[in-house]
Amino acid sequence: MFRVVIPARYGSSRLLGKPLSMIGDKPMIQHVYERGVESGAVSVVIATDDERIEKVAKKLGAEVFMSDIPHNSGTERIAEVVEKLGYDDNDIIVNLQGDQPCLPGILVKQVADCLRDNPEIKMSTLYTKLMSEEDIFNPNAVKVVLDKNKCALYFSRATLPWMRDGFAAKQRVDLNIFHQHMGLYAYRADFVKCYITLEKSPLEIYEALEQLRVLWNGYKIVAAEALAVPGPEVNTPEDLERVKVFLRSSNDQRG
Repeated sequence: MFRVVIPARYGSSRLLGKPLSMIGDKPMIQHVYERGVESGAVSVVIATDDERIEKVAKKLGAEVFMSDIPHNSGTERIAEVVEKLGYDDNDIIVNLQGDQPCLPGILVKQVADCLRDNPEIKMSTLYTKLMSEEDIFNPNAVKVVLDKNKCALYFSRATLPWMRDGFAAKQRVDLNIFHQHMGLYAYRADFVKCYITLEKSPLEIYEALEQLRVLWNGYKIVAAEALAVPGPEVNTPEDLERVKVFLRSSNDQRG
């Protein structure tokens, strides 16, 4: 059993009103909500502080949590949901970000199952292999380095691991050694509440990656390789156009 919370804010710096951007005949938040529902979660909550998003979400029949507290991250917003809706400390909560309209519901279930299967760990995530050499050097493609037990050693926008001799000699790169992190997380509810009390890491500020706070404070994040292609996320207007093409192509193939 797991729950899904979708943090959705209107004021994105790179794409204002992002959750309400139309993709085909649906706003993006509807695509994301449908992915959450198809995962089999016992509840799917859209968490926002914006009345425009609330209005659209309620038209979908979605459960909406309205916040009047400013938050710096989606995890902080989820912590408020967990506290005020009275979730059990052992509930598994999946953070399905509102800019992932292409993400298959099977991956939402997978990240929850990954945490369920590792009861000693408080947080899980997914990764994929990098698809191109360009992404190795792309700061928007976040890399994760894993230990032998598939727990994260570090997340970075930099090129990790660095092939000292291979890059210097301009050798062909083995993409299998690079893992791209997916911005999909599951937490135990008690750890979500704990997260907001943890000391903020300078690493998370430098890299702009909130999950580094977890590693900085000595907790483990277990990871699994995604069972399906996650599809593109939406961070910029250019991404939005790519997602429209991706979903149109996917629908054509199904049709």
